Amino acid sequence: MLGWVGALWGLGAISLLLGSAVYRLGKLGIAAFEVPFGMVHWAVLAATLVFMAHAEGYRGFQRAFSPRVAARARYLRDHPRPLHVLLAPLFCMGFIHATPRRRKTSLILTAAILVLILLVRLLPQPWRGIIDLGVVVGLGWGLISLWIFSLRAFGPEPPAADPEVAEIRP
Repeated sequence: MLGWVGALWGLGAISLLLGSAVYRLGKLGIAAFEVPFGMVHWAVLAATLVFMAHAEGYRGFQRAFSPRVAARARYLRDHPRPLHVLLAPLFCMGFIHATPRRRKTSLILTAAILVLILLVRLLPQPWRGIIDLGVVVGLGWGLISLWIFSLRAFGPEPPAADPEVAEIRP
């Protein structure tokens, strides 16, 4: 039972984090349309949506983050430890009990995302909204792919992704 609690807590918290970002950025993205759009704005919006769907949604989430998070959630379900269950969102995202490479990659990626968030906040509308709408597409794709991979991970077959857990020392 403890394993299920951890897996659901980890996946639920990550889903809420992504869903909250989609909601908040969606509102900011829609605000971009309060400024009149020229042809350049429409072209950049279209390019941003396509780029973010591919780079963030498909390559970032569907091909990497979502399968690994689902695999780590299943690992947590099958190998629950009280601390890992308590910190399940961090466990599922690869910040704790992960290989050194996974931890390092997770930290660097998180830091880079935070820097990009701070930089995008400096942009005036409609440019900020255009980028925010692209991020909404990528995050929305990511949220859906996370749910799909999670459903698959808890089926009869083991997940195809490596959970990248640290070796447990006796």
